[in-house]
Formats: sequence, C-alpha cells, structure tokens
Amino acid sequence: MRTYFHVDMDAFFVSVEELYDPSLKGKPVVVGGRPNERGVVSAASYAARKFGVHSAMPLRTAYKLCPQAVFVDGHPDRYRDYSHKVYDVLTSFTPVVEMASIDEAYLDITGTERLYGPPLRAAHILHERIGTATKLNCSIGISASRMVAKISSDQAKPNGVLWVIPGLEAQFLAPLDVRKVPGVGKVTEKNLHALGIRKVGDLAKLDDDFLAARFGKWGLALAGKSKGEDAGGWYDTEIGEDEGPKSISHEHTFGEDTADLDRIESTLARLSEMVGRRLREHGLEARTLQLKLRYSDFSTITRAHTPPRATQLDTEIFSEIRDLFRRNWKAGATVRLLGVHASGWGDSGGQMDLLGEEQHQKWKQTLAAADRLRDKFGEGAIGLASGMRGNFREKTHENPAGLPGKK
Repeated sequence: MRTYFHVDMDAFFVSVEELYDPSLKGKPVVVGGRPNERGVVSAASYAARKFGVHSAMPLRTAYKLCPQAVFVDGHPDRYRDYSHKVYDVLTSFTPVVEMASIDEAYLDITGTERLYGPPLRAAHILHERIGTATKLNCSIGISASRMVAKISSDQAKPNGVLWVIPGLEAQFLAPLDVRKVPGVGKVTEKNLHALGIRKVGDLAKLDDDFLAARFGKWGLALAGKSKGEDAGGWYDTEIGEDEGPKSISHEHTFGEDTADLDRIESTLARLSEMVGRRLREHGLEARTLQLKLRYSDFSTITRAHTPPRATQLDTEIFSEIRDLFRRNWKAGATVRLLGVHASGWGDSGGQMDLLGEEQHQKWKQTLAAADRLRDKFGEGAIGLASGMRGNFREKTHENPAGLPGKK
C-alpha cells in the first residue's frame, strides 16, 4: 500500500504578496488586476472569500461583492520564485515529487517510515520545513490515494494536516458535495444533481453500469473516485510519469477593444513567444497552430494551419499565426480577444532550403539563450521587438513557463 501527500499552499499568491507588503495581512485582498479591468480573480485572501469572492470570478464582480478589498496586479515572477523554494523543500524530503501546478504538489512517501516515522508525523515535519524555508503556510492531505489526498488537503485548509486512514476513504468522502471530486465541474455537477446525486455517498451507491451508460468512460472514473480510488485522467499515471500537455495556449483580452493593426499583431507576437517558450520547456514541437479571434460583439472564429514541419520557435509560430490573422480579420473590425494555440506534437525532422535552414538554426540558438536569461532574470527579461507594443501583464492564474519540475 502506498502513502501519498498532497501539499497545497494556502492562498499562495496572496501570501507571497503579504511577504512583500505586510500591511496586507488580515485584509481582504484580491490578486489579478484592478477592479475596473476585464480580467478575473487569480486568488483571494480568506478575508475576501468571506464576501463570496473566489478565483476565476470577474474582477468587476469581485469589486461589487467586496469594494473595500485591496486589488493587486500580481507578480508572476515572485510566485515562480517561491514555487521553486517550495519544490526544493519537497525534493529534499522525498525524490518522488510531481508539481501539479505552481502552488500544489503530490509526493509519494512510501517506505520513509524509518526516516520520518508514521505518515502523520512525517506530514508535520514537512509542514514545518516548508514554513521555515518560505514563511508561507500550506495544508497537507495524506492518503493511500492521490485523489483522496487532494480532497483531504482541501478539507484541512487553512494551515492544517489531515490523514485519511487506509480503508476509511469511502467513509471520509460520503458526506462531501460531489463538486469536491476532482474533475467534477459545474456542468457535471448540474447533471448529477438532476439525477438526485448531491453527495459523494449518493454517487458511491450507484451501479457502475448505470454511470457508464450516463457518462461513458468518465462515468466509470466517477464510480472509482466515489470509492476513493485513483481513477481516470491524470490519475491513470504514476507520480513522475506525466506525459506532458496535450496542447499549449495563451490568450489575451484587451482592456478596451481595438482595431489598431500594429497593436493586434504585436499582441500576437507576444502570445506566440509565450507559447514557444512553454513548447521548448516541455521539449515539444507543434504540428498544428491555431488562431483564436473574438470581436467586440463576442463572435469568435478559430483558424488552424499545419506548417511544413513541426516547430517550437517563436518567430515561426508568429509568422504562421500572423498569416492566419491577416487572412481572416475583417479589416477595421474591433477585436476583444486574441489567442494562440499549439497542438499535435511531432518531429521537426527534414530540412528546409539552405537559407531557411540556416535562419532556423540561428533562431533556435538565439531563443535557447533567451530562455536561459528568462530562467535567471524572469520572463520579462527579454522578448521579440515585434511583441513590445503588444506587451501585457502575464495572467497570474495561467499555467506559466518557468515552473519547477517541468524540465
């Protein structure tokens, strides 16, 4: 039987901001942007959550609920910095670590009893080490199942430790809302409620065949999860066996809709940079590149193209995306949102013509050097000149480049 920890940093973005500005402590704080902007909440302090503010909520809605809150733009480089500090503590505790996001990780501590004692004692040791090294609070869930460990860390918040003893997983889960199950979003929750399923215990009583008939493979995964099993999606692989992303994308919503062609194309250049950076970080090359274009009236088009060979270079991505944009933009129409999406991993094998191949290799070397500078000095340290006018604040809540454990 295995023993897993799920470590989740408490109000991570807010807590890091409080380290830099102690006057924020105890106040309702919203990270993500200004209250008059179109963005969404990346994180909210526990004081702000009491007013109903939560992540992914529009900033303007958060302001209506809690006008006295302090709204902070956020500093992604700081969060990456502290994420690395947390990662260093985790990997010194056990070598089997997988960062699930910038502020949470799974650990396999099976067989460490002689080092740390029983699971609960080990968790308290780790909890203290993280606090000492980072001055941040975290919550730790312990279970023989990664999924249950994740749910138990959520139940332990803030700043707590919770161990679900082996054999009691289903009993622990039964009284919880079905929304607590990882992967159950608003749509699935609504469908389950329509069937009279509100608690995980209600789900566990249903026949596997019934759930499979209603929800397909996801229904079978739900059946397993309701009993405390690691089932479906990410849980089908072991810790450290992450197969990487199925796609990589970045989007930007303009503060005010624009028809300024230079600004639009410069923004596409910046988005292409962000996608290219993450492709190289994962060692991937994209065969399919896609443009997302949303106008002021919210009408949205997506257009994809497969270049002659797979790529991970900012300049090649931007060239393809710009071409897609120029062929599909209604000249003069105001744009609300732009997105760049990469998928269909392949191999860039084969050569271009001599001049094209020489340019490709030069850019490959240049961008590798640029990535090293970003690793050392932050994501804003260097960028394409073509993206300077379209530069925008990186979204705090997105899955950014430069995270620990991803290389």
